[in-house]
Amino acid sequence: MSRIIRSSARAYGRGATAALVAAVIALRIAPAQTPAGHPARSEISIPYEHYQLANGLNVILSPDHAVPTVAVDMWYHVGSKNELPGRTGFAHLFEHVMFTGSGHVPYGLHDKLTEGVGGFNNGSTTNDRTQYWEIVPANYLEDAIWLEADRMGFLLDALDTTKLNAQRDVVKNERRQSYDNQPYGRTSEIISAAMYPKDHPYSWPVIGSMVDLSAASVNDVKNFFRVFYAPNNSTITIAGDFDPTQAKAWVQKYFGDLPRGKSIVRPQVKLVTLASEKRLVFEDRVQIPRLTISWPTVGESHNDDHILDVLASVLSGSRTSRLQKELVYDRQWAASLAAQQRTNENGGEFRITLTPRPGHTLTELELASDTIIERLQREGPTAEEVARAKAGIELGFVSGLESNLQKAEILSDGSVFHGDPGYYRKSYAEAESVTPAEVQRVAKQYLTRGRVVLSVVPQGHKQDAAKADQSVTVTDGANR
Repeated sequence: MSRIIRSSARAYGRGATAALVAAVIALRIAPAQTPAGHPARSEISIPYEHYQLANGLNVILSPDHAVPTVAVDMWYHVGSKNELPGRTGFAHLFEHVMFTGSGHVPYGLHDKLTEGVGGFNNGSTTNDRTQYWEIVPANYLEDAIWLEADRMGFLLDALDTTKLNAQRDVVKNERRQSYDNQPYGRTSEIISAAMYPKDHPYSWPVIGSMVDLSAASVNDVKNFFRVFYAPNNSTITIAGDFDPTQAKAWVQKYFGDLPRGKSIVRPQVKLVTLASEKRLVFEDRVQIPRLTISWPTVGESHNDDHILDVLASVLSGSRTSRLQKELVYDRQWAASLAAQQRTNENGGEFRITLTPRPGHTLTELELASDTIIERLQREGPTAEEVARAKAGIELGFVSGLESNLQKAEILSDGSVFHGDPGYYRKSYAEAESVTPAEVQRVAKQYLTRGRVVLSVVPQGHKQDAAKADQSVTVTDGANR
């Protein structure tokens, strides 16, 4: 199950399709076989047409006239994974720079032509891709296509040191708000630094470091743009109320003359394993301690990704899930907890986060959590637990289809990371086929002693860490 299907807005995958390919998938609501007495289920399908311009730009069109809006979703297959140690944060910095105007779009016009007509626009960056999107009234589709084409083709015409410095400061403030000054905000950065070797592309945060952001020159940033923000590294998906023939003409008109970029060498990213447990404690400006346990797992294309999703739901997806029921409701030791498979294109992490109620410690929660997991590994989940977990995941996917943008993201995810906009069907089928025995297997295979155990505690309270005497103090996130 792709990350998009899973529910979050993150995405991951691999290259685009070859040559001019047209794959028109008709909308199907075909009854599937069901047991007697049960209502018939319908097969989910998103209609789309997929083709490629001569310059390599992938184009996906998914018309749906139910709502008079249209989403334009532009994905570049570049994220923090494509950066280098000492030169981090570039992809995310571009997410901001791309809204400062381009060769024919003065600063402010982008918002005027999207938000100013009742629409929306935004962007996001992950380890593996960068996304820009607009949702506009259907009659403003041409404007949205032109805006995306202009910043792909002519961004550097309008980029200067003043603009770069302004966005550099914005990103630094975002880092302060989201990482340095937010309670528990350093958690993921510390875990990544501990889990991966120093030169591994998943070892640094998407937002980059303050030092690297300060060191980035205009030429550094321009060179990064020239390599990765080209038609042959991009996918544009249009979903909503539009005429496909007219949309094709506009895409050709505005993108067709942009030059193809150089071939891109994808980084070789290896899965990691930990030979033993790493125990860390970080003193933060927080009121109560929090424990996060992380195991390295698999990436987007590995079938175990779907099974790990189900495992996470069995542990914490509902009130009756194993960790929730025992630690939050029955014993009332935990104020909150969550289990999650966090998947990137080339690797993943399974993470459990536990926050204690007053009077209970991180050590208590860790031992109790370990006992519950060991029982699951020994006995396996029941068929009912797995069915409930899969139903919740399915509901999240179906609910997402209400949004034109979400549909566009599902198709973009498949195209960028799997070379197939319709990949969600394979992913969906694999998730549907997960069995209790498979969930038991991945619990045994991945939730081993090779893990990172991080306690975030109030400043001056290192003793509140889980097994504090065995934990190494983290000061800058660089402990490995």
